[in-house]
Amino acid sequence: MILGRVRGNVVSTMKSDKLHGYTLLVVVPIDIDTFEERGAPVVSVDTVGAGEGEVVMLVSGSSARQTEATTNRPVDNAVIAVIDSVDLGGKRLYEKSGM
Repeated sequence: MILGRVRGNVVSTMKSDKLHGYTLLVVVPIDIDTFEERGAPVVSVDTVGAGEGEVVMLVSGSSARQTEATTNRPVDNAVIAVIDSVDLGGKRLYEKSGM
C-alpha cells in the first residue's frame, strides 16, 4: 500500500465493459517521510469516492482486485481509502482540512 494525492481524472468513453461506471483517477505517489509528491502519476480505479486534492491509499497488482467493487475486473491499481491524518514518529505529517 502507498499514499498518493489525487491530481485529476481520466475520461474514457470506450473501455472494457467491466469498467463502465467506474471513475479513473490520476494519483501521484507521496513520500511517507517528507510527505512530498514523488514518482510518476498512476491511473487508479476509485472504489471510495475520492476527490481531487485528497490524500488516498492505493493498492496495486492482485491486491487491487480484492475489493467488492474490483473483483474480477481488469484493475491493476485501486484507491481503497481517503486519508484523514498521518502521524509518524509522534509528529502529525498530514491532516485533512475540516477535521
